[in-house]
Amino acid sequence: MGIEKSGGIDRVLQPLHRWIWSDAHRRASKLLRFASTESDSGRDMARAAECTKDALLRRLYLRHAQDEQKHAKLFTDRGRAILASLPGTSRNGFEANWFSPGERGLDDLQVDKESDGSLLAFLHLSERAGARRFVVYQDVLSSDPETCGVFDIVIPDEAFHTNYTLAQLKRVSPKNYVWHLAWARLGRLWKGYLRLASALANVMGGIVLTVQYFVVLPLFAMAAKRSAKHELPGWSEARAGAPLRSQY
Repeated sequence: MGIEKSGGIDRVLQPLHRWIWSDAHRRASKLLRFASTESDSGRDMARAAECTKDALLRRLYLRHAQDEQKHAKLFTDRGRAILASLPGTSRNGFEANWFSPGERGLDDLQVDKESDGSLLAFLHLSERAGARRFVVYQDVLSSDPETCGVFDIVIPDEAFHTNYTLAQLKRVSPKNYVWHLAWARLGRLWKGYLRLASALANVMGGIVLTVQYFVVLPLFAMAAKRSAKHELPGWSEARAGAPLRSQY
């Protein structure tokens, strides 16, 4: 079973994704970021294999961990190859990671504290979302066949991860798997809200600091200069009748 093309926001924002991936340096940086996420996920899946008491899940988690490490190497090699082909002065600081995130990994999920059902539900939703995004990225990278080739390898593995997690969730929790999926969706929505709020807070903080630097501080400087004009230069004697027992 393959991954259906997403009809959601990633598909709507495909022109934006095309622009984001059009810059070679940004493309390399994002691939290296994907590699880091995949590597972290691989370690988490290895830990999940250690924690589960289900023999079948242990084998599947280990297969999943191996796939994630393979993906990390593919993304790393391709990202480095792109960087090596660029002139040393080519730089682009804007990576648009919020718009084009790749996989979210386990989002700092504490694997040790999750049940098999809750972990499988979260993995299913995360892998499905990541796979759909990879399909969109592959579509907008038609001008870069080498990077498309990387996604050709990664996407079928992501489809397998999406399918096995749902099948195993139904096996280990046949009565409650719908509840597990609903709870996992709420968790992903909450974390998405936190990411959006953090991004907006960063933008607003930058705007406030810019206004303070270019508007508020010059006003204070002007007020200080006007006040300085009314002050006598140098030292002056104390006013008549002023007490000499203190500095005021």
